[in-house]
Amino acid sequence: MAKEPTPLRRQPASSAAGESAAPRFLSVRQVADYLQVNEKKVYALASEGKIPGTKITGKWLFPRELVDQWLLESSHGGVLVDRLVLAGGGDALLQRVLGNLAAEVQAHALFSYAPSGTRLGLALLASGRADVCGIHWGPAEESHLRHPALISAFAQHQQWVLVRGLRREQGLLVSPSVPAQLHSVDALLASRHTWVLRQDGAGSQRFFQEVLARHGACADALQVTARVNSEREAAAALAMGAADVAPGARSAAREAGLAFVPIGWEAFDFALYRGIYFRTLFQRLLDELKSPATRELARALGGYDLTEAGKLVWASQG
Repeated sequence: MAKEPTPLRRQPASSAAGESAAPRFLSVRQVADYLQVNEKKVYALASEGKIPGTKITGKWLFPRELVDQWLLESSHGGVLVDRLVLAGGGDALLQRVLGNLAAEVQAHALFSYAPSGTRLGLALLASGRADVCGIHWGPAEESHLRHPALISAFAQHQQWVLVRGLRREQGLLVSPSVPAQLHSVDALLASRHTWVLRQDGAGSQRFFQEVLARHGACADALQVTARVNSEREAAAALAMGAADVAPGARSAAREAGLAFVPIGWEAFDFALYRGIYFRTLFQRLLDELKSPATRELARALGGYDLTEAGKLVWASQG
């Protein structure tokens, strides 16, 4: 068995004369020597975003400490890493579950959730800046086709898997100021009420665009007051009287005390590297999603189905 390289360490100030401290930033050649590979391999790893580095005036530099961290994580498949960073689609239930987990582990590990929208979340996953990405992209019954097609735009997707997080109900969040007789998709689209929409690349916005197409409507015909970056932000805008209608999940409406007009159900899946799947913290997240306490919380928020939580729904055949 090949001997693992010893992590580079800064020499103490009292080291003997003539011994220089290991540099904080390594060149391609230094990384190649350290990993015992050729320089062409280092360039390939860097260009694919697989090894932490930055390009300055055409020259690659690699933070020594991050190279050590990357090497250890690669060696263990991520099992021992004490952090889990989630990006992508935002969800009220998932936010609470992760908050509960963070409270349990305290400073022993990090559960971080940065809802960014589905497409941006996938870009963060591909670049190694997120461990898991929540994706939702249209009706639940088509997710087995749509989600693999969506991630196929990223070269790294052959190394990913898709795991079912939950199913949830999508629709329109409606302000209390809108009369009950207008609580239908057709009536709201035909009304002169004001709208808040999501950013491009968000799963909720994608779902809404398909609703518009089915009803022969166009977003340009709506009175849009703002575009926001999360369902909770959209719900807050309605609750504060800044607009009347916004696309979003039933749970977002329930949290903000808004009315809800249902449109359909969607699958909310997790995209992640295979190695991350076996990470202790990710398995802990799946266990929490399947727990009786989370199921009770899902019933309280409304619009959730957790029967398939944790199911592996796609993996590359390569």
